[in-house]
Amino acid sequence: MGEIHLYMGDGGGKTTTALGVGLRAVGHGYRVVMIQFMKGRQDIGEYKAIKSRLSPQFEIYQFGRPSFVNLQKPSDEDRELARKGLEFARQVLKKKTFLLILDEINLAATIGLVDVKEVLKLLDEIPEETHVILTGRHPPREFVDRADFVTYMACVKHPFSEGVKARKGLEY
Repeated sequence: MGEIHLYMGDGGGKTTTALGVGLRAVGHGYRVVMIQFMKGRQDIGEYKAIKSRLSPQFEIYQFGRPSFVNLQKPSDEDRELARKGLEFARQVLKKKTFLLILDEINLAATIGLVDVKEVLKLLDEIPEETHVILTGRHPPREFVDRADFVTYMACVKHPFSEGVKARKGLEY
């Protein structure tokens, strides 16, 4: 079975790190699919770059609304979109993609948008030649235990604490 990498923590860089691994894989001629949970903004840099410059070798799909998810009380629409994202991931695994990135799946599972057991079942279905990256804050303990490679991103200092808003090309 392929390897599972997990990028977690309160620091920035989880999605960016996954994108870097995806870029590296494309450089070697491999196919990459990124599925973004809880994200639906198409004006973000990674979405634009993948769609316009890296496709079809690197594909990106979003299963979220353009606005933020209420983490304390996710909507039925948020749940339905996440469910569709997980089902889409199952279809991608059947194609034996080299790298499947499940962006924000950790938090999506923690707040109940997707069932932890369903994600673990999906991870059990990974073909030998496919590697999976899970990203997001606060992963369920089962994800950490299941992963082969875990990196914790800690925020030591961030311009946001000084009132600097997210900047195009750096944070989105």
